[in-house]
Amino acid sequence: MQKYILNEVWNARKVKVGRDRFNKFYETSVFGRSHVGRQAPAVNGRTKIVTQSIERLIDKGLLVGFGERTRFKWFIKEVKFTLPGKKMATKLQGEQVELPFKKRRVKKK
Repeated sequence: MQKYILNEVWNARKVKVGRDRFNKFYETSVFGRSHVGRQAPAVNGRTKIVTQSIERLIDKGLLVGFGERTRFKWFIKEVKFTLPGKKMATKLQGEQVELPFKKRRVKKK
């Protein structure tokens, strides 16, 4: 689920992505109708799983969450990448990351 969240934020190409986009995981993944024997979790279970995945990504420092805070709990509504999160998502895309070397200029004689 965490890889799916990172890929969705990467593919959104927006600064902040709403969490409703992550619920599509259960419609398009192995829990779809074509796979017999596996059932998708209930709606409350889905919300809990998505929330835990987002919170774990935030704890790892890959995402930043935005939302409301009550006295006891955070309600995360949107997320965005941190710099390490962008690097991890780039790795997941299979693209080669450019090294941060300065390009040398060749002096013409």
